[in-house]
Amino acid sequence: MLGRFCRYLRAAGYDTLLASNGQSDSELLHQCRSEGRYFLTCDQLVREHKVAQGVALILPHADLDQLAAMLAENFEMDWVSRAFTRCLVDNALLLEADEAARKRVPPDVRQPHDQLLHCPQCGRVYWRGSHHKRISARLAKWHTQKSE
Repeated sequence: MLGRFCRYLRAAGYDTLLASNGQSDSELLHQCRSEGRYFLTCDQLVREHKVAQGVALILPHADLDQLAAMLAENFEMDWVSRAFTRCLVDNALLLEADEAARKRVPPDVRQPHDQLLHCPQCGRVYWRGSHHKRISARLAKWHTQKSE
């Protein structure tokens, strides 16, 4: 339900897991409690679980901007200071790209001064392309709205 929003949380540098292997709500809630995580969901039935208290935040079905505003109402969100430090796909912390990763990026898609980062888990390479500009703009907007 919140897969796209999860990617934006990762883009902002938040350690964000996405339920994907069929675990029950109860198992996920227990995992969140034991790992000190919050459980974000649109599933109203999660409220029925005792372990959801203090762990689950039930969000409405809404667009990304509305979800970000709701999160900022409930938590101290910093949308920009750790931006682009995690892989958008698997959540791993990104590293400076090594020579092998640099060679996989076509020279025509990046500027020579661009910082290249890569994911040590999945091998993806990140640079400041159009996706970076689009995501940065949205994170900056959310950050500005938070401080108003």
